[in-house]
Amino acid sequence: MWTSVEPMSQRIRVAVIFGGRSSEHEISCISAGSVLRALDRDKYDVVPIGITRVGQWVLEADDADRLSVVDGIFPEVDATRSPVLFTPDPTAHELVVQTTVPSVLAQVDVAFPVLHGPWGEDGTIQGLLELAGVPYVGSGVFASAASMDKAHMKSMLHAAGLAVGPYEVITDFQWRHQREHALDRVSRLGLPVFVKPSRAGSSVGITKVKNYSELESAIELARLHDPKVVIEASIENNREIECGVLGSANGPQASVVAEIVVREGHEFYDYEAKYVDDSVDLVVPAELSDSVSARVRELACEAFLALDCEGLARVDMFISGDDILINELNTMPGFTPISMFPRMWANTGLDYPELVDALIQDAIRRGTGLR
Repeated sequence: MWTSVEPMSQRIRVAVIFGGRSSEHEISCISAGSVLRALDRDKYDVVPIGITRVGQWVLEADDADRLSVVDGIFPEVDATRSPVLFTPDPTAHELVVQTTVPSVLAQVDVAFPVLHGPWGEDGTIQGLLELAGVPYVGSGVFASAASMDKAHMKSMLHAAGLAVGPYEVITDFQWRHQREHALDRVSRLGLPVFVKPSRAGSSVGITKVKNYSELESAIELARLHDPKVVIEASIENNREIECGVLGSANGPQASVVAEIVVREGHEFYDYEAKYVDDSVDLVVPAELSDSVSARVRELACEAFLALDCEGLARVDMFISGDDILINELNTMPGFTPISMFPRMWANTGLDYPELVDALIQDAIRRGTGLR
């Protein structure tokens, strides 16, 4: 299914870029540690590049264990804090973006940006790599930006004829100048609703609202992470289904389908359920009929193409009765070996090191520029 690049006379130099300024900084670091551990050093020279919470670029040691030790979970971003995971090695060199980054990137063959959330997954790092002429793993500038923004993503999926649940969008201008009208639009969704930052991940800043008296405070919480907010009607009594997609020379390929089952104590698959208290069951493969599973995989590929994605994506869906709704698409999903995306592909027959290798080979095949 996946096209390999002809072997080179020397090892391929790959820059693994991780960390970043988003609220998913620590998740990115853990994902990157897993990628570093999986890369075959007989095939690849690895250049780890960390981006601190305050935006410093740091050449890091090739030490996967260093990135796996996180002193607790840090759900809030504090730009005044010193870097948590990137205390620079005294022999390393801090990168100055305007001068040093291009010279470092000019020495690599391909980049693997393991960045989650804004200022990384949203087209920003992809634009830098395009300008530098460095092939990279994952979607391009437009697909990354559109998929990161839940409002635009849903609009594009709907325009492509794919089913999404009812939702409303409140921009910063609308909240500051047209608040009553915005709240009136939201009221038409009924209750409960999910209030989300439009451009964030890992369920950061999300609230399930069951009472209108909680709505404004939930919107203000979401606005701490993004001035644009998406409010979704809750799809009650649904099954939460996920499917992984890989790009290839022959088109997108879908993994087996998985299901997320949230145990008692959580209203939904929130940040704590994902990363803190192990209160979810990840069922791989999901217990679905062959016909439903085939339809989910088909829809995952259709969503991938509708957003012009490349490389990889995880497509999240709801199954409610006979309906399958697409919730969102993530262009750089969690990437530890126990994360859902690698688990789905391992169950499909592509283990973690093979998955990392396939993504890098596909990035080299695609190159940069318009395509």
